[in-house]
Amino acid sequence: MLFREFVNRIDPPDRPPPQYLWAVGEFAAQIPVGETLGDRYDVIGPQIWCDRHSDRAPDFPEDITLTHLPYLRLVRQRLHVPQIYGIYRQAASESQPDREILLLDNAPISPDGQLYPSLREAWSTAPAVRQVYWLWQSLQLWPILDEQGVAASLLNPENLRVQGWRLWLLQLHSGNTGHQLTDLGYHWANWISSSSAIVAQPLSQLCQRMREGEPLTHIEASLNQLLLELAAERPLSLEISGASDPGPLRSHNEDACYPTLDDLNHRDRYIRDLAILCDGVGGHDGGEVASQTAVRTLTLQVRQLWTSIQQDRQLLPPKLVREQLAAIVRVANNTIAHQNDSQERQARQRMGTTLVLGWQLGQSLRNDAGVVRANSHELYLVNIGDSRAYWLTPHYCQQLSVDDDVAHREVEFGRSFYREAQQRLDAGALTQALGTRDSEFLQPSIQRFVIEEDGILLLCSDGLSDQDWVEKSWQQVAPAVLAGDCTLDEAVQAWIQLANEQNGHDNTSVVMMLCRVSPPPPKPLDSFDSDSEAPEDPLESEFSEASKALLYDQATDVAGAAARRRRRPNATLQTVLGIVLTILLGGGVFWVAYQQMRPQTPSDPFPDPPASDN
Repeated sequence: MLFREFVNRIDPPDRPPPQYLWAVGEFAAQIPVGETLGDRYDVIGPQIWCDRHSDRAPDFPEDITLTHLPYLRLVRQRLHVPQIYGIYRQAASESQPDREILLLDNAPISPDGQLYPSLREAWSTAPAVRQVYWLWQSLQLWPILDEQGVAASLLNPENLRVQGWRLWLLQLHSGNTGHQLTDLGYHWANWISSSSAIVAQPLSQLCQRMREGEPLTHIEASLNQLLLELAAERPLSLEISGASDPGPLRSHNEDACYPTLDDLNHRDRYIRDLAILCDGVGGHDGGEVASQTAVRTLTLQVRQLWTSIQQDRQLLPPKLVREQLAAIVRVANNTIAHQNDSQERQARQRMGTTLVLGWQLGQSLRNDAGVVRANSHELYLVNIGDSRAYWLTPHYCQQLSVDDDVAHREVEFGRSFYREAQQRLDAGALTQALGTRDSEFLQPSIQRFVIEEDGILLLCSDGLSDQDWVEKSWQQVAPAVLAGDCTLDEAVQAWIQLANEQNGHDNTSVVMMLCRVSPPPPKPLDSFDSDSEAPEDPLESEFSEASKALLYDQATDVAGAAARRRRRPNATLQTVLGIVLTILLGGGVFWVAYQQMRPQTPSDPFPDPPASDN
């Protein structure tokens, strides 16, 4: 497919997609299909409502109650847990008192207004690796939900819905009594008998161990080993493409990404399983210096970690990998913070950057029969700020990351409903970014996924994600790429062009990682038009004049700074050597930490999931 033809297929939708909601409670279940409530909500199915006026804020409860708090505090579990949209107030009548019906969005409702299938309905026809992956997600959610008193949500078969690999709760259930892991073991046993033959016995044994009271960490370690063995049986191929563009209104580019075309052309330094995207924080000077410094630091640190893992030859549990990735993020943060400190930059003068990083960690593993598999299919995702990550297939678009902004902070702290918090003037302001403060205050989200289907990991800056342009356009992009109708490079360029035309107010960066566990389709015969051009490589392009001043420790007199650099090249060398020294020192610290924390046996337990784990 020609590039221009592909771009022309991505047309803005005529109207916003329907806003489907799940209406909670027995009273909502009694409202007949076909009713319209409050001249706003159409009842299109049992407890499934459609908001005619989703552009207007709904009504909210007057007080935040114990029923509401678990939804708010679990806002970072948006992959699995719906959120409170608002309420519908049913006025009192002679026979009925006032009623409030709680409405949930981000519920497991398909684009055509139907509930996704329950786990029980989908279980018998699912492949073995997906069955185990669903159980793995359930096990990860158990301590998180239990902390909020809603672990019973995992014990109701009809409450567990699935969208492909994703386990998705219909609503939260508090339950009247405390629950133990043994309860989950009995619950799983109800459908283990219909499992795929190759996993029926190990899963049955696992359930028995749960019923006998074996600790959660032991169960997690065994289930993780089984999951990765099953995933590794299928070959995994990857293809990555990335590009960055300043946009039509900006004179320079504060975004940076990896890999770029230049990285792909230098195989000696290219890490083929790594994707990084950074967006210099708006309102902070030197965003492009911060973003490019972060990309360079992170690629070096990940390369060192991968070398260590290859030498170790042990399967690292997710807990240790997450700890090492957190250490890498701290090194990058401190590298940027050191530049800020050396230039005595304070408050909003401090340069910073968002971060979203995807790393397909291909560990080798040996099963009980001694068979060695080359790739464990693990995908680790790190994010700080509001740059986003999505998982795309021909059938769905799943946002994997949660923005670090004021609106989500207010919800997570139990102070506001999300739609209510969005009305704040500072709703989109970032609550954390890389390089703006000490590492001890940094809380990166680090998640582990397992690739068991064909799909695309999309990383993008807000130049594309603003105004929901990923959600509006993915159906024209992802299926075409996965079907082989267009190349990954074409898709990246098409999305950047769309962002420039529809948003246009900001820089735009896009990195796409195409993951296949099935044979790829034939490659398309067509490619880019001869007159289409690849974007300028941000890591090789010149800094803007303002950023040059930052890099050379000169806040003013840019022209004079350039002249002094020509006369005194050692000043440049000192700055560069300072950055390199900081990175190398960080690498040394990372190596010592890695040697201290690496597991002594391959049965190291899996940790409690992070706040936004999946």
